[in-house]
Amino acid sequence: MIHKLELRSENLQGSFSNEYKPVLTINSGDSLHLTTPDIQWGYSPSQGTERIEYNSGQNEEKRGHPVLGPVAVRGAKPGTVLEVRLNEIKPGWYGRNWAGGNKNWQNEKIGIVDEDRLQVDWELDSESMTGKCELGEKEFRVALQPFMGLLGVAPGQPGIHPTPPPRNCGGNIDCKELVTGSTLYLPVFTEGALFSIGDGHAVQGDGEISGTAIECPMDHVDVTLTVREDMKLSYPRAKTPSGWLTFGFHEDLNEATGIALHEMMDLIQELYKVSRTEATALASVAVDLRITQVVNGAKGVHAVLPYGAVR
Repeated sequence: MIHKLELRSENLQGSFSNEYKPVLTINSGDSLHLTTPDIQWGYSPSQGTERIEYNSGQNEEKRGHPVLGPVAVRGAKPGTVLEVRLNEIKPGWYGRNWAGGNKNWQNEKIGIVDEDRLQVDWELDSESMTGKCELGEKEFRVALQPFMGLLGVAPGQPGIHPTPPPRNCGGNIDCKELVTGSTLYLPVFTEGALFSIGDGHAVQGDGEISGTAIECPMDHVDVTLTVREDMKLSYPRAKTPSGWLTFGFHEDLNEATGIALHEMMDLIQELYKVSRTEATALASVAVDLRITQVVNGAKGVHAVLPYGAVR
């Protein structure tokens, strides 16, 4: 069954909690069709149309990313895994990204702490999958690779949690490889899973070094949610068009790397029925380590095992 999750303030949240009541309850294997707002809590369907502003249905004192949800999935419970299949992701016609103007470690290293904050407005074409902007007197174009920055279930810990840092339940992962055709597997920590989605990105480089991708609304997102009782995970895992991914999140990049590698060794052992040491030997010649992002408090690393790298 397909459920349409309308873009309305009552269906949005700017934080996470396992105490939030679901805005929708669906069966395992059902799909969601939705439109997501831009990062500034607004949406314009086409050029020349009014941009509509939205609020959070949870009325937080400090709201973060605008995300749709939470959606409960019948049969999801702690110890199961929620399979999130990304069937279609179509960006809207506009997007923005920003650089400079903030005192943080990466701007200090780059040397733009004292610069004014720059806003870049992008015009997006979902047919040709290109984006264009003007900087100075020049026009620049980039190829689009749309994905959802935020995909997660509710944390197991009580209380209200901010959206920026990714966690073992997913959330603001910001991985550019989670494109159409990918499947994300999320460990479940609460009844119903309480899945949320948002933070559309038209394209992003690994690291997301300025703190933003091309942040954009998504005109149409199609995802299928399935409860998997045959899987046991402690951290998110993904199967993308190019290979398997495992993730690690931590304030310390070394620790994030260690988590991603630990999860990758688990995966290689499952796939090839080898010992832990044998898995490490195979990984050292076949697995790539990539920095997902360094700007969300908890840094992200993803380990990539391309299809066919081990035969």
